[in-house]
Amino acid sequence: MTHRVRGVIARSKGAPVETTTILVPDPGPGEALVKVQACGVCHTDLHYREGGINDEFPFLLGHEAAGVVESVGPDVTSVAPGDFVVLNWRAVCGTCRACRRGRPWYCFATHNATQPMTLEDGTPLSPALGIGSFAEKTLVAAGQCTKVDPAASPAAAGLLGCGVMAGLGAALNTGGVGRGDSVAVIGCGGVGNAAVAGARLAGASKIIAVDLDDRKLEWARGLGATHTVNGGTEDVVKAIQALTDGNGADVVIDAVGRPETYRQAFYARDLAGTVVLVGVPTPEMKLELPLLDVFGRGGALKSSWYGDCLPERDFPVLVDLYLQGRLDLDAFVSETIPLDGVEAAFARMERGEVLRSVVEFP
Repeated sequence: MTHRVRGVIARSKGAPVETTTILVPDPGPGEALVKVQACGVCHTDLHYREGGINDEFPFLLGHEAAGVVESVGPDVTSVAPGDFVVLNWRAVCGTCRACRRGRPWYCFATHNATQPMTLEDGTPLSPALGIGSFAEKTLVAAGQCTKVDPAASPAAAGLLGCGVMAGLGAALNTGGVGRGDSVAVIGCGGVGNAAVAGARLAGASKIIAVDLDDRKLEWARGLGATHTVNGGTEDVVKAIQALTDGNGADVVIDAVGRPETYRQAFYARDLAGTVVLVGVPTPEMKLELPLLDVFGRGGALKSSWYGDCLPERDFPVLVDLYLQGRLDLDAFVSETIPLDGVEAAFARMERGEVLRSVVEFP
């Protein structure tokens, strides 16, 4: 059986997205059909539209989603029809060199659905991050479905599928923030503010939020920042040092991903401190640092892929914390929009007016 549903696609580089009919097949072996309830508008989707990921147009956009499993293919036992799930793009294989070494959060051979979703004329679609959830239904690998408590709001829980998990994980997993640590987060959009929330959850004693936009800094205070620095009016490195007894922060998270913000992060950390890069740079960006400074300052320089998360380990715990009132995922949902509102949501995101716009499906 083929399901005719509405979905949002990017047909060509830079062109506005469009809402159209797509065809979704019934699940085959190892696959699951998910009725999408909510999907966040993530900057990665804009990268796809702009051709910044690859040129495999047309794309079925959307990847930060929650919904209900409608049906599963043969041999699928991890989820069943009726399960409330958060979709993830790290369906670990269990057999690659990272998985065999007990580091599945680095899995190098993650699973996606093998059957294509298509346009009505049969043109295959490239689903964003192997998910494609700006659609009423989507076909994914069963391992891309992580079962969580159905009491959670789909609009909030779905954000764990990408941006919020990336920020939380940058603090909790990659940065290893611990009780009493000082933390600075440079860039306070959705990912950066999630890193602020993660540092708070970990028990950091001082959380310094840095941005050029006072509105974003106010959001950061609401999510746990103890201090804020406007990088447009203050020297970021000196301000962070001044707030940490002249030493620099134990962990500095760069949620922007530009050479100038990375240099700030590098010099704003304490000796033997940790820098975490979670903001995604563009291919042409270059970084130059004195090698003696890299050696002399010690510590660790890390990149955070998807917050180094393991969805089956992390998503249920974080949803439980949300339901206990200890992690305010609702604060990240700036607005809910219909499916045909994605293009306008991209513009609001670029202007910094929202943490997350979330498509809700009736």
